[in-house]
Amino acid sequence: MAFVAPQVWENKIFTGRWSTAGGAPSQVTEPATGKSLGQVGTATPADVDTACERAAAARREWESTSFEERAAILRRAGQLFEEHAPELRTWLVREAGSIGAKADLELRTAATECYEAAALPSHPSGDLLPAADGRLSFSRRVAAGVVGVIAPFNFPLILSIRAVAPALALGNSVVLKPDTRTAVCGGAALAEVFAAAGVPEGVFQVLPGGADAGAALVANRHTRVIAFTGSTGAGRKVAEAAATHLKRTHLELGGNNALIVLPDADVAAAASAAAWGAYLHQGQICMAAGRHLVHESIADDYVAALAEKARALPVGDPHTAEVALGPIIDEGQRDNIHRLVTASVEAGAQLVAGGTYEELFYRPTVLDQVRRDTPAFAEEIFGPVAPVLRYRTIEEAVEIAADSEYGLSLSVLGADAMRAWEVAKQIPSGLVHVNDQTVGDQPHIPFGGVRDSGNGGRIGGAEANVEAFTETQWVTIQGSIQQYPF
Repeated sequence: MAFVAPQVWENKIFTGRWSTAGGAPSQVTEPATGKSLGQVGTATPADVDTACERAAAARREWESTSFEERAAILRRAGQLFEEHAPELRTWLVREAGSIGAKADLELRTAATECYEAAALPSHPSGDLLPAADGRLSFSRRVAAGVVGVIAPFNFPLILSIRAVAPALALGNSVVLKPDTRTAVCGGAALAEVFAAAGVPEGVFQVLPGGADAGAALVANRHTRVIAFTGSTGAGRKVAEAAATHLKRTHLELGGNNALIVLPDADVAAAASAAAWGAYLHQGQICMAAGRHLVHESIADDYVAALAEKARALPVGDPHTAEVALGPIIDEGQRDNIHRLVTASVEAGAQLVAGGTYEELFYRPTVLDQVRRDTPAFAEEIFGPVAPVLRYRTIEEAVEIAADSEYGLSLSVLGADAMRAWEVAKQIPSGLVHVNDQTVGDQPHIPFGGVRDSGNGGRIGGAEANVEAFTETQWVTIQGSIQQYPF
């Protein structure tokens, strides 16, 4: 029997065990073919409230579990991701439209996230504080409680596990709401892994659902922390709702990331890096290189090199062929990409490569002669499109790159790395890459954006994770009851 067998999760949600959902089933569709791979259960707000009640009750015992045991469970979860990688890889390819290399990256990262999280239970949990009256005074970190995680479709495994694993390791219970479009590789797979690893029933639950389920998760009185990854518009709604209930939110939102090519850059190398940053996973990445700022002295060569790469990249079904780009997740996303490309050409941009599609397969696209107000440059595309804007001076490039409501990832490419760094320092961004493209993440680094890209590096690395998923408590202890004058 398969590890993530359809007969186990079909029409169900995971509440510590697979159980009937209150909502209508949702089809699991292979975007490359349109074929149904099954159907998952979807949670209603009532299902979410019941799950949060269960999570609140289960977490008391989980938090008191020894740090050795929690660490062992997280290590076992990492091993399970490695042991079942071939099967889970197939789900990432077929359900999420991932090419094989991207699926392999997600699985390696999922295992590593668990191994990194396994070190958190034994991490120092407080400070001894000075006390003038001889009492013992110290601070300690305690689990926040129930953590709600809302994850998107594009990197369904990574963008779930990076919050789920550290939250569990630090003694919280977790309710995960994955996107219904990737509810198997981003939901059922985690449910089976953590159950098999030994997480007690009710401590980790998986409830695919719509916006109403997400709203219920944010509003429930038991959830104290919400980790959300998604669009900036949806993130604002989550933040507003959470603020009403005085809850912390960790928001990883959209991005329209600048890739600046300095005049002394190696054009061939820059075009190669840019193609990866723009076209990986069909550009459906918040960190994708969405704004290419290229010095006018090398722009012709850069556009030609990038267009040559775009035309040569194979596009197709990643389950049946070795391709560089798979399908867009659904028709709505494809149509929005094409709308931006079409509107940009109508506004004066030059279509150098791509700009066409068959079904959900969109060709990698290069747009030249774009302006700051060109739709594909001004808006987040979330598709395989590289708009190129030509600049004259470094000061102009800095000003244009910084002129964005977003601030997630930034790339500066040039022969002089220190000069590139001086350029990068002038542009607000949560992530900065000198002489690399914009897409990059590792389990041990603090990840997050500024401005409309999120509320900072709140997840990743021991320090950030402890801050994200625990509360600080002050404790004093003395040998006898303190005496007071009345």
